[in-house]
Parts: sequence; structure tokens; C-alpha cells
Amino acid sequence: MRAAIDAGTPTRWRTSLPSRARPTTGRRPLRAAKFRYILNHMVQYMSTRLDASFAALSDPTRRGVVEQLGRADASITDLAEKFRMTLTGMKKHVVILEQAGLVTTKKIGRVRTCQLGPRRLEEETAWLERYRQRWDERFDELDKVVEELTRTERSNERKTRK
Repeated sequence: MRAAIDAGTPTRWRTSLPSRARPTTGRRPLRAAKFRYILNHMVQYMSTRLDASFAALSDPTRRGVVEQLGRADASITDLAEKFRMTLTGMKKHVVILEQAGLVTTKKIGRVRTCQLGPRRLEEETAWLERYRQRWDERFDELDKVVEELTRTERSNERKTRK
């Protein structure tokens, strides 16, 4: 059991600090807290794909590459020419898209061809839809408040006219 705990403890804490000098959380030593960190990391792993996708799509060039590949497969040379970039610069963009699973490449001879990857962005769409619904609900509530204030203001104007 101790080996499993030490395996999750960062090396710098295991080797550089004696056990009495290691930071603690409350009454428990740090080792017990590491289990919570590891479990939390496992939960956060689900959002790693979202982070990678949104990071990859945050750049307009990469969004353009995905849009271009949606029309037809293309070589990195063709993409670099279309976006007026160097081959090295385009390769870096393609690598980021590959890591996010949005693009795949295959090398045939000296030409590396890019195509859309297997991911369909379902998770990203579902995440966006959840927040869109929340914002719609909030704006609906805001509309109700504005309507009520407008009615109150109109009724106050009528009373002051009389």
C-alpha cells in the first residue's frame, strides 16, 4: 500500500523533504490528500478533450484548416499555400489539430496528406448546448424582470397624470 501512495507523490516531495517537514492538510499527512488529488485528476481528465479541442480551434488558421479539410483532403503544402504560411508553420498547426483528434495525416512518399479526424465534436457541441440553454433561461428571466419594471413604470406614469 505504501508503494502505491509513494507512486502518486511527486518525486520532489518524496526525496527532498523529510516526512515531518512535508506539508499536511488538516490532521492528515499529505499522502492521504494525494488520493483525493489523484481521484480529482481522474474526474478532470474528462474535460481534457474539451480543453484540447477548444485550444486547437481557438486559432483562426486552425479553424480555417478544419473548414478546408471539411471540403476535401489536402496536403500540408496545399494548406500552407492557401493560408500563405511556411511549411513549418502549417505543420505546427496540423500537429495541434492532430493531438486534439480533429485531423489525421498520412504520409505517402514525400507528401503528407491531411484529412478530418475521427472526432465529430459531439462532446463539445453538448457542452456548448448546455451553456446556451442556461444563458437562454437567464435572458428569459431578465426579459420578465424588464417587462415587470416597464409595466410598473407605465402604471406610475398614469397615476401621476391623473
